[in-house]
Amino acid sequence: MSEPHPANRSDPQAEVVKHATSFPNMSQKRWGGATVALVVLCLLYIPMLRAWYRVSMTSDLHSHVIVIPLVVIYLLVTGRKDLDWKSPPSWLIGLSVMGLAAAVLGWETVMKLRGSETDMVAMRALSFVGFVWGIGFLFCGTRWMRSAGFAMAFLLFMIPLPGFLVEQLEQFLMMASAGLAEILFSIGGVPIFRNGQVLELPGMVLEVAEECSGIRSSWVLLITSLLAAHLLLPTLPRRIALVAAVLPLGILRNAVRIYVIGWLCVHYGPEMIHSWIHHKGGPVFFAASLVPLFLLAWWLRKKDVQIPSRESVGELEAKLESDSTEN
Repeated sequence: MSEPHPANRSDPQAEVVKHATSFPNMSQKRWGGATVALVVLCLLYIPMLRAWYRVSMTSDLHSHVIVIPLVVIYLLVTGRKDLDWKSPPSWLIGLSVMGLAAAVLGWETVMKLRGSETDMVAMRALSFVGFVWGIGFLFCGTRWMRSAGFAMAFLLFMIPLPGFLVEQLEQFLMMASAGLAEILFSIGGVPIFRNGQVLELPGMVLEVAEECSGIRSSWVLLITSLLAAHLLLPTLPRRIALVAAVLPLGILRNAVRIYVIGWLCVHYGPEMIHSWIHHKGGPVFFAASLVPLFLLAWWLRKKDVQIPSRESVGELEAKLESDSTEN
């Protein structure tokens, strides 16, 4: 029997090199198309991106938005092995999503919204995210987008909060913080009378203003909890538990800060309202609120690790059965 011709033999080493240098289960044509589409999109949105950058640099509430695209890139790169690279393109869904993004952009352009620059940037940033999603469906497919769902959804945090939403959140946080602070003063034995967000204490009156709502730290805490839950906790119920703890934790942080300032004013004099705790103590209380958040994340992760999987339970039962048979 004659030996096969060398030209017909497959070289395993060459196949390995070829597989290592090629894109993972996606053609270079699709990779190139997605890259070109993203570059063109960014070029078309240069005016919006400039305004978006300006808002992030001038607003404390929105200073985090500049970091969100970098976080998304990090999530996609580090989690690339878990993405479904065999997903076929989804033209219908992609074009539909891009159509909705174009409708948002067109509505904002035609209506010429009279809100602030932040409101304008929010609408255009929403359309930008929509186009990015559309490109993902067009070139990477539905299964790929589903496997990258968290990173794609996380892009929404690059959108600045519009003014009307900020007002509603601030009002809710101010009232909730004032109500909880009233309870803390009562527990601490400090006489108090509350009228809405105004707290009347012996010798002085405190008003929980917009600056004391803690909306910025609460919003950052929410984003941090979502990222920590995704990276540290493997099960959905425990992720939800961690994120759900953010709102009460943020309200408690604000109430404790109000209580500390009020207690100092009552016992050491009203001039304590001008102390550093009031004007520059926000980062300290925010850092303190991170401690219980990450302790909760550690506890939830520890509980997840301690729960044995079905496979490990089956292996343990088989081992016990074999040991009993041998004995």
